[in-house]
Amino acid sequence: MPPAPPGRQRVDDRRVLNGIFWILRTGSPWRDLPPRYGPSTAVHNRDNRWAKRGGG
Repeated sequence: MPPAPPGRQRVDDRRVLNGIFWILRTGSPWRDLPPRYGPSTAVHNRDNRWAKRGGG
């Protein structure tokens, strides 16, 4: 059998970071994130993952 196709392509880190900055700057909810930053769920999940790794 041929190998399964890869999953979704990873959203570029720069786009995600800019999306996080947009959320912080505007105070908007994640669902209002403009599409140019990637899917809001992907940006939100990456933010959570980075926050957990970064400590605080």
